[in-house]
Amino acid sequence: MDIFNFDVITLFPKAFELINNSGVITRALDKNLIDVNLHDLREYGEGSYRQVDDKPYGGGAGMVLKPEPIYKAYESIKKLNKSRTLLMTPQGKVLKQKDLVRWSTLDQIIIICGQYEGFDERIRFLADEEISIGDYVLSGGEIPAISIINGLTRLLPGTLGDPDSLLDESHNSSLLEYPHYTRPLIFKDMKVPDILVSGNHEEIKSWRRQKSVERTLERRSDLISNEDLKKSPQSKNTIKESSQFMKVRIKNEQDNYPDW
Repeated sequence: MDIFNFDVITLFPKAFELINNSGVITRALDKNLIDVNLHDLREYGEGSYRQVDDKPYGGGAGMVLKPEPIYKAYESIKKLNKSRTLLMTPQGKVLKQKDLVRWSTLDQIIIICGQYEGFDERIRFLADEEISIGDYVLSGGEIPAISIINGLTRLLPGTLGDPDSLLDESHNSSLLEYPHYTRPLIFKDMKVPDILVSGNHEEIKSWRRQKSVERTLERRSDLISNEDLKKSPQSKNTIKESSQFMKVRIKNEQDNYPDW
């Protein structure tokens, strides 16, 4: 397998030093499964002060990243055949597991990290996709970029010791993952469910599937949109039992929040 390339344009390359001690990414680097290339935006700044930002036209608070340094940095990167450019911005599409799976088939991801008040609008034309990791604002795009590097790297063949561990993870389907238990059997009067120590693998599999459905309905019902899943025998009872609970919860939320 060829090396997967991450090229990151950032004003703070030192923020990525932690990936050298972060388990999964470090293992992938050591195995030459990935290559993380950091492009210091300051090196492409203008003038003796290496300026990368300026005041916004029309006035307003904060500074805005200039387009010239980012374009220069972007143009200095060698583009591979299967490449995608991501712009980190709170205005972007919220990152999903399916995005990481989709990108894992590429050869290269180029990540542009936003900063300050924002960036010149013309920088958007470099991006194939604009990505956010949630409906909140951080001081820059470095943490979202590291999240993408981590999430994508662990999907690459050879990164994890047991590739089967990926199969049942939350968000790999429309369900959250089932509960996990390990030794001791009883901890602070909390006992491991009997089914898990029964040795009946078919019943354990059925229990885990049922718990996945229950947990998803309780915590992230928005994820269950697949009609086939809703009609499956395993989930019908759970959905029926949870429907009244969901109605009460929705009613309470409507009571607590204004009608925006």
